[in-house]
Amino acid sequence: MLLSIDSIEDLEGIKKVGRVVALAREEMLRSAKEGMTTKELDLIGLNILNQYGAKSAPNKDYDFPGITCISVNEEVAHGIPSEKVLKKGDLVNIDVSAELDGYYADTGASIVIGSSDESKYKLCQCAEEAMYKGISKAKQGSKVNQIGKEINKVARKSGFQVVKNLAGHGIGKKLHEAPESISNYKNNAENELLTNGLVLAIETFISTGSDYVLEEEDGWTLVTPDGSLVAQYEHTVIVSDDKPVIVTQL
Repeated sequence: MLLSIDSIEDLEGIKKVGRVVALAREEMLRSAKEGMTTKELDLIGLNILNQYGAKSAPNKDYDFPGITCISVNEEVAHGIPSEKVLKKGDLVNIDVSAELDGYYADTGASIVIGSSDESKYKLCQCAEEAMYKGISKAKQGSKVNQIGKEINKVARKSGFQVVKNLAGHGIGKKLHEAPESISNYKNNAENELLTNGLVLAIETFISTGSDYVLEEEDGWTLVTPDGSLVAQYEHTVIVSDDKPVIVTQL
């Protein structure tokens, strides 16, 4: 398993890029409103990254046709910013990942646009709670799959499903490092032991219906086959022998 943090320089590098993507995430969440296009929202994220000299990770590494991933309603992940106009009641996920000085961080959150739809808020609250419960297991000596076990427990308790073919991942000096997959359920194949200094992107995908997603014809956007809604939350964290260090939390 790859050890991402083995020097003070590494630690500072991860923290620095973590703060930048967190600032972009929060500014985009604050700015998202009815009548705005997802492309306009994406440009707000670009402006923050540019201010700090960071580069969009999916755009830089995978030629993603946007700066951030913005997914609306039945879109779960990798939504392409476009002329799509946000409407009242839309469930919107904003996912920001970037590279700065050779270090990577990844973060995301979901919001409901201009509405007090209780069911959608409950979904978002569950996804956020599940993320923090999962993060609490990111300690040295714990198995990777204990994170997913905790996430799934929270989802089930609230009456929701987890998406099984999307997962978190290792991160640090690349956008995707070992461990390759951090599922939202106890995946027995993910029995690697977490080590001190390992950097993880822990993300939840909590669904009102389907437990899997399909890829759209654009080759990027992932959607639920039954139109069910999914809330996603994500933080980049550093494993330690005590409390995990969240580098994308302002």
